[in-house]
Amino acid sequence: MINALKKFSVANRLIVLLLVGIMAAVGAYSLINLPIDAVPDVTNVQVQILTAAPSLAPLEIERQVTFPVETAMSGLPDVEEIRSVSKFGLSSVTIVFDDSIDTYFARQLVLERLAQAREQIPESIGSPEMGPISTGLGEIYQYELISKDGSYDAKALRTIQDWNVRRQLLGVPGATEINSFGGYEKQYQVRLTPEKLQSYGLTLRDVYEAVSRNNANVGGAYIQKGSEQYLLRGIGLVEKAEDVANIVVKTGAEGVPVYVRDVGEVVEGSTVRQGAVTADGKGEIVAGIVLMLKGANSRTVVNSVKERVEQVKKSLPAGVELKPFYDRTELIDRAIYTVEKNLVEGAILVILVLMLLLGNWRGALLVATIIPLSMLFAAILMRVFNVSGNLMSLGALDFGLIVDGAVVMVENTIRRRAEAQEHNLREPPERTILEACLEVARPVVFAVAIIAIVYLPILSLQGIEGKMFVPMALTVIFALLGSLILSLTYVPAMMTLILRGKVSEKESFLIRWAKKIYAPAFSFVGRYRAQALAIAVALVFISGAIFPYLGSEFIPRLDEGDLAVQIGRLPSVSLEESINIATKAEKVLMEFPEVKTVISKTGRAEVATDPMGVEISDLYVALKPHNEWTSVKTREELIEKMSKRLETEVPQGVFSFSQPIELRVAELISGVRSDVAIKLYGDDLDVLKDKANEIVKSVQGVSGAEDVKAEATSGLPQLQIKPDRAAIARYGLNVEDVNDLVESIIAGKKAGQVFEGEQRFNLVVRLNEESGKNIESIKNLLLTAPNGSRVPLSQVADIALVEGAAQISREDTRRRIGVELNVRGRDIGSFVTEAQAKIEKEVQLPPGYYLKWGGTFENLQRASERLLIVVPIALFLIFVLLYTTFNSIKQALLIYTGIPFAIVGGVVALAVRGMPFSISAGVGFIALFGVAVLNGVVMVSFINQLREEGKSVADAVAEGAMTRLRPVLMTALVASLGFIPMAIATSAGAEVQRPLATVVIGGLITSTLLTLLILPTLYGWFEKDLEGEFTEED
Repeated sequence: MINALKKFSVANRLIVLLLVGIMAAVGAYSLINLPIDAVPDVTNVQVQILTAAPSLAPLEIERQVTFPVETAMSGLPDVEEIRSVSKFGLSSVTIVFDDSIDTYFARQLVLERLAQAREQIPESIGSPEMGPISTGLGEIYQYELISKDGSYDAKALRTIQDWNVRRQLLGVPGATEINSFGGYEKQYQVRLTPEKLQSYGLTLRDVYEAVSRNNANVGGAYIQKGSEQYLLRGIGLVEKAEDVANIVVKTGAEGVPVYVRDVGEVVEGSTVRQGAVTADGKGEIVAGIVLMLKGANSRTVVNSVKERVEQVKKSLPAGVELKPFYDRTELIDRAIYTVEKNLVEGAILVILVLMLLLGNWRGALLVATIIPLSMLFAAILMRVFNVSGNLMSLGALDFGLIVDGAVVMVENTIRRRAEAQEHNLREPPERTILEACLEVARPVVFAVAIIAIVYLPILSLQGIEGKMFVPMALTVIFALLGSLILSLTYVPAMMTLILRGKVSEKESFLIRWAKKIYAPAFSFVGRYRAQALAIAVALVFISGAIFPYLGSEFIPRLDEGDLAVQIGRLPSVSLEESINIATKAEKVLMEFPEVKTVISKTGRAEVATDPMGVEISDLYVALKPHNEWTSVKTREELIEKMSKRLETEVPQGVFSFSQPIELRVAELISGVRSDVAIKLYGDDLDVLKDKANEIVKSVQGVSGAEDVKAEATSGLPQLQIKPDRAAIARYGLNVEDVNDLVESIIAGKKAGQVFEGEQRFNLVVRLNEESGKNIESIKNLLLTAPNGSRVPLSQVADIALVEGAAQISREDTRRRIGVELNVRGRDIGSFVTEAQAKIEKEVQLPPGYYLKWGGTFENLQRASERLLIVVPIALFLIFVLLYTTFNSIKQALLIYTGIPFAIVGGVVALAVRGMPFSISAGVGFIALFGVAVLNGVVMVSFINQLREEGKSVADAVAEGAMTRLRPVLMTALVASLGFIPMAIATSAGAEVQRPLATVVIGGLITSTLLTLLILPTLYGWFEKDLEGEFTEED
C-alpha cells in the first residue's frame, strides 16, 4: 500500500500538490479558530451546591443544610468525592464526578436530587442552588467601579454594578456569571423602636404581617364593555419608603390608625455583608468578576467582554468609571509568545542544520516546508478532537522529530540522484526518485510509528496530569501523522519537480570534520571493545545511583507573572478589622517598585464559588514586566522580601504566597490551597483541633516547610440565647416568640420586596440600631406575653457568650480538619516522606481518627504509579516492532541498548541543571526513547542491507557506520536543536517546558555516541559471518 501511494504521488504530482494546498487552507482556518489558553484547564468535573442562609451559625448550617444536601447526593453514579464547608451564613457542597462524565449530565443528576434535599431544608432558611458552570480558570476578567468625584457611595456603586453593568455583561457569549463583590447591597428596612411597640401594645409579628399584607398586586381577569374588554388589576405594591411608612398596623380604640411610621422608621439600609474589596491601600471599592463558561475559548470571551465593556461605559452615570484590573489575555499572550518564539527558533535551527548537513539547499528547503504543513495538519485534528492550543499542547512540539521521516527520504534520494549522474546513467529522474523513496519507505513509516507508540503511555494518564499532558501527546501524534502522510506523498511529488536538473551532493565541511574524528574513535573502540562496554555499563549504573538524589515534584510552577497572597486571621475578627489589616498589607506591598496594583478580596462574593470567611483575604498583586524590576532579580527573592516586610509590619495576619490561577485551581481540585495538605478525619471538633495543632508543631520541624497552618475551625465568638422552657411556659410564650425577637435584632425578617422600575430590593422588618448595640441592651429587650405583661428576654432565656465552631469541613461524609503547607527550597516528594515518618512517631491518633495526604503531592503519586505500569508496556511494544522488523531477538535487543544510554544523558542533564524529576521530565524521557531506538534502527538496517549484498560482517559494520554517520548525526542534531530554545527559554510558561527539553537534549548526546561507537562494535561481536567466525584481523 505504501509503495502504491508513492507511485501514485510521483505519477500524479499536480493532484497531490492541489490536495496539500486544500489541506493547508483548512489547517490555517482551524489554527485561527483554535481555542487558545495559557495552560490546559485541569479542573475536574464538579458541581457546586451553594445555600445562603445569611444569619445562621456554622453548626446550624451543617445540621439543617449541609447534611441533608450531602445525604441527597450520596449514591449518585460516578461520584468520586463529596466535600463540604459549613460557615457562618453559607453552606457549600462540592460533588466531584469521574472525568468521563459530561458536565451538563452531572448537573442534571444533581438537579434531580436537589428537589429531595430542598424538602428537608426549612423554607425560611434558604434554598440550595447550583453554582455557575465554570472552572478554576474561569475568572478571566475583573474590574472595579469608581466614583471619580465621590458623588456615589459604595451602596450606589453596588446598585449600578448589580442592575446595570452585570445585566449587560451577562449577555456576552461564553460568560456564565458576573459576580459582584464589595460595596453594600441596598435593602429597605423597617427599623422598629421596642418602646413604641410596647406603648401601642404591638408585637414584632403584628408589624411583619401588616407589611407583608400591604405589598402586592393582583389580577382579576377582565370585564366586557360593549365590543371591548378591560383588564382588571389591583395595584398594591409599595414603590418607595413613604408607602411603607404609611401602612396601617392596627386601628386603635377610637378608630385612630397606628401607622408603621408611628412605631419606627423606614430607611434605605444594606444587607448583612460577608465580604469586601479594597485596592492599593486606598480603601474599599466595588468589583465585578467575569466567570467564563467551562470549555469556552478564553481569548474570544475576554475580547467580547472588552467590546461589551466599551458599550457599558456609555450607559454609566456621569462621574462613574469602570476600570479593569485583571485581564487573562495578558497571560495567554505571554505564554503563546513563548510557544511561538520556541517553535520559530527551533524551526530556524532545524533548517540551518539541514542546509549544512544535506549539502543541497533545495532538498533542505523542501524538508523545511514539512514543518508548517504538518503543523497545519495537526491544527485540523486538534479542532476535531477538541484539543486547545496552549503551553502544553503546542509547547512540546519538536520539529526535529517531525521532519525525521522527510530527512531520511530526501537524504537518500539526493544521494541516489548524485550517484546516478556520476555514473552517467540515462534513467529518468522520476524513476531514480521513486526507487530511492521506495528503498526507505518502510524504515520511515516504522520510525514514525515508534515515536508515536512512545507517546501512547501519556494518553493513559488521568486526573490533572492527564489534562496537562494528553493534549501534548495528541498534538505530537497529530503532527507526526501529518509529516508521515506528507513524506509519503508530497515529498516524492515535490522532488520530481525540484531535483530534475543537475543534483550536486557536496559533503559539507561538518560531515568531513565529523568523519575525521569518527574514524579513529570507531577503530579505537573496536580494539578495546570490552573496556568500552564496561565504561558504558558503569555509566548506566552511575546514573541509576544519581536518580534518587534528583528529588521529585509534580509539575514545575508556571510563572503567571503576578502573585496571590493569602492573609489568615483569627476567626473572631470582624469584617471592619479584616479590611484594616488588608489595607495595611496593601500599603506595604505598594512600596515595592515591582508592584503595579494590589486588590484585596476579603470574605466572599455574591455568588460564593469561593467560600471564604471574613477572616481570610486573597490579595491579587499585579507585577510590572520583569525587565522593569529594580530592587530584586528573581520572583523567589521578591516573595522572600515581601514576606519579611509583611510579618514585621502587619503582625495581625498570617501570610502565604501563591499565584492567582494556581490558587483557584488547587482549591477547586482538592479543596485545599497549598502544595501539601494533611487531612485528619474524625467526629469531635475539639479533638480534631488539638490533634491538628500537634501535627502543625511536628511538621514545622521538617526543613522546607513554609506557611504551615491548621484550618481555623473554632474560635468564633457566639452570643447564644437559649429559651428556658419552664420560664416561657409560665408566661404563656412560645420558643417561636423568642426566636422571632433574636432574628429581628440585626438581620431582620424578610417581608417582601420593593420594586423600583426593573430593580428590586428586599424589604425587612427589624429592631433599631440601639437594640442590638451591646449585650446588655439585648438582655433588656422586652417580650409581650398573651396576658399583656412585659417580660425582659433575660428572664425567659439563658444568654451566654461562648466560643463556637468557625467552619466545619466534611469529606466522604465525615468531619475533617486540614493542615496546609507550601514547600520551598526542596522537592515535594522527599519532603512528604520525611514528614510522614515524623508525624507517625510524634502524633498519637485516637481510635476512629485517620490521616490522608493530599494537595499536588497526591497527583505526583498517582501519575508516577500509572507511568510505572504504562511505560514498560510501551517499551515492550517497541521491542515487538523491532522484532517484527529484523526477525531477530538478538538484533532487537542490540537496538534496545539505546534506551539505557539515553537515560544516562537525561539524568545527568537534569542533575547538572539542578532540576528535580517531574512529570514534565518523565514525558521528556518518553519522547527520548523513540529517537534513541530510531538511530539504532537506521544503523542496523543499513548494515544488514550491506551483508545481504554479500559483504562480510566486519566490512559491513565499518562501511555501514561511516555511511550512516550523516543520517544519524542529522536525526540527533535536528531533534536536539529543535529543543534548545525551549531548554533555555525564560519567558512565561518556560518553567514547564525546560525539564522536558533538558532531558531530550542530554539523552540524545549519549544515545547518539552509543549508536555511532558501541552499537556497531556490539553488532560485530554478536553477529557471525555465515562461513566463519568474525575476528579482529578480518
